[in-house]
Amino acid sequence: MLTYVVLAVAGLGAGMLNAIAGGGTFLSFPALVWAGVPPIVANATATFAALPGYASSAWAYRADIAGDSNPSLMQLIAVAVVGGLLGAGLLLVTSEDLFSGVVPWLLLIATVAFAVGPRILRYLTQKGRQASLPTALTIVFGVSVYGGYFNGGLGIMLLAAFGLIGMTNLHHMNGLKNLMSFVLSVVSVATYTAAGLIDWNSLAIVGVSCAIGGYVGATFARRIKNTALLRGFIIAIGFFMAAVFFMQRAG
Repeated sequence: MLTYVVLAVAGLGAGMLNAIAGGGTFLSFPALVWAGVPPIVANATATFAALPGYASSAWAYRADIAGDSNPSLMQLIAVAVVGGLLGAGLLLVTSEDLFSGVVPWLLLIATVAFAVGPRILRYLTQKGRQASLPTALTIVFGVSVYGGYFNGGLGIMLLAAFGLIGMTNLHHMNGLKNLMSFVLSVVSVATYTAAGLIDWNSLAIVGVSCAIGGYVGATFARRIKNTALLRGFIIAIGFFMAAVFFMQRAG
């Protein structure tokens, strides 16, 4: 019963965080590992649980996504599909022991990206320099591979990539981020499911509670004025979880 409660609370919190500021994987993934789900399966299950939230967010930003961009929307989606497949494929051939060793570093990278991402994004969007098409597609492809392999911190990394290639319209960038997160997750989840990496019992708990949390979070998102405090809380969780996984690995 304690396990069910922890998974439900983690899913609820993850859904709320994703709706308000992002970083929900910092709760759902460690909770699944704590519940005894193997790290690779926990990563796949947490990605599946976040999928409905990505879909609803992408739909909410549909008007902003429709704007022109370079690369084009179809080019970005194509890169997301190929990169997501490659990242998910890399996860399938990664041993459980190797992935367990990589997880603390992935959590640390995702947390640092979440912490410094907004500042870097502001700097990059102020510059407004357009990268060449091959360079832009290469950058987005690299982030897509990461997203197919590990879902944590994907949103902020996509935003940073868009800023790096010269995009400046934050609403358009947020829309693209949500759409590409959805595409990447669909591709990844399909691959994970085919390989039998989804813990369906845990998904039923985390997925439903995550969806409820997303609805609640979206409802109250505009009422929260001190988002900096919330971001600080999420960053603290990320660093704490990374430290816990490092200590477990060392022990």
